[in-house]
Amino acid sequence: MVAVFAGSVGQQLAHTQISNRRRMVESVADRPSCDTKLLMHSVEDAASAVASRIAKLATENVPLRDAHGRFTAVDVTAPRSVPSFDNSAMDGYAVRWADLPGTFQVVATVGAGQIMTVPVPPRAVVRILTGAPMPAELDTVVIQEDAEVEGDHVKLPEEKQGENTRKVGEDIMEGEIAVAAGSRLGPGELGLLASLGVSEVPCVRAPRVAIIATGDELVDVSTPLGPSQIVDSSAHMLPAMIRELGGIPTYVGIAKDDPITMAALIASALDHDCVITTGGVSVGDRDHVRAALASAGVELELWKVAMKPGKPFSFGMNGRVPLFGLPGNPVSAFVAFELFVRPALLTMQGATKTQRPRAPVSLVRGYRKSVGRTHFIRARVERHGEHLVAHPHPKQGSAILSSLVGTNALVELPAEASEISPNSHMQAILLEAM
Repeated sequence: MVAVFAGSVGQQLAHTQISNRRRMVESVADRPSCDTKLLMHSVEDAASAVASRIAKLATENVPLRDAHGRFTAVDVTAPRSVPSFDNSAMDGYAVRWADLPGTFQVVATVGAGQIMTVPVPPRAVVRILTGAPMPAELDTVVIQEDAEVEGDHVKLPEEKQGENTRKVGEDIMEGEIAVAAGSRLGPGELGLLASLGVSEVPCVRAPRVAIIATGDELVDVSTPLGPSQIVDSSAHMLPAMIRELGGIPTYVGIAKDDPITMAALIASALDHDCVITTGGVSVGDRDHVRAALASAGVELELWKVAMKPGKPFSFGMNGRVPLFGLPGNPVSAFVAFELFVRPALLTMQGATKTQRPRAPVSLVRGYRKSVGRTHFIRARVERHGEHLVAHPHPKQGSAILSSLVGTNALVELPAEASEISPNSHMQAILLEAM
């Protein structure tokens, strides 16, 4: 059964494409599902190969109110200075600095949004409120806490010239770069652009990502489990990861373990900017994704990476549309997404930073592994003074979803290593700021 959910491709479309593609798919399906002699790539080579094939998407103007989380396509320059006029930073008394200290007559009061329209006489001051424009003749503000009021006069102490005032362009000057190209728009960026009167922002289009699960054993989370069935947990994990990056996920559905159905669903998803499949990319008798990809016109460029978890990872292209074949085990899919898909989706959006930060950590427990594959250990990293200490999750199996709960780092164990001693220093990919 192909489970297709809201917003996904219906079975009618799948059956139509099945009939159109059956002859080609069946010829491909007769071939071996995987060439076991195909060279396995290192993590570094696989990441470089993927990065070399990803292109930035087109630009569109986005209303400022809708731009949170989007990436700027160009440098956004300030169309005006902020502030656009000299103003008071505090409630107090505006005065000529050269006259301080002394006792002065208070000739007027000016508040925010008001303007002094008459000159200020010599040896006189103005009561001024925060944000009010500075009278042209006055250059310094003495805060009200330092003033001694005596009727319509006020005694003011010495003060630094220009103190408690905001100058034109103190925040940003007209023509300066307000937000650089490739920046993700957060609350601070949106606030600055609003202050500049920027109502629309040129942004790179958000990538539309199709997700297709494969496997007869998979069911939707709302379906009662039958014998040998499991919930497609990646249907909820991967869309969340995509949204965090600013992408727009579409869950196409679950393909049965046959290349014809798979090919139809993959072909139906190629109008997206990126396609992700889960499962069926290993070398088992029922792993048909490779044959289905070929029949859907996807040219494979990677098949298997020397890593654990995540070895059965694949990557290919259909024209300008990249397709990522993630492993079926959810932790393997999570790690492969972090290493390969996440940077690609950020590159599509023109992001200047596409990699997670890395830092050396002290691994509290020892670890034993086989030489030949890079291992990524799920861990909770804590800061102890200037040092980061990694506490690996006790369960590191590729199907152990609980190992992702509370995890904030992937500790990288080199491919050539076999015996990792306790308190060894290793590089970690930080999944959150430390």
